[in-house]
Amino acid sequence: MVNELNALESKIAQVASLCRSLRAENNQLRQQLAASEAEKKGLEERMDTARNRIEQLAQQLPEAKASTA
Repeated sequence: MVNELNALESKIAQVASLCRSLRAENNQLRQQLAASEAEKKGLEERMDTARNRIEQLAQQLPEAKASTA
């Protein structure tokens, strides 16, 4: 009976340790995800800015005249 209780106690300690480890890993992954999402948002904003600049430049180009043969 004592051996069984000791084995159970050991298993509970292992599960608790694994739980703490997984919780820490989960927190780290949440932080990485938040950083990735922030980077993605910044890149999307840069793309929008570049797109707007290209559209403005395209509007300033003289229109090509259609040549009739």
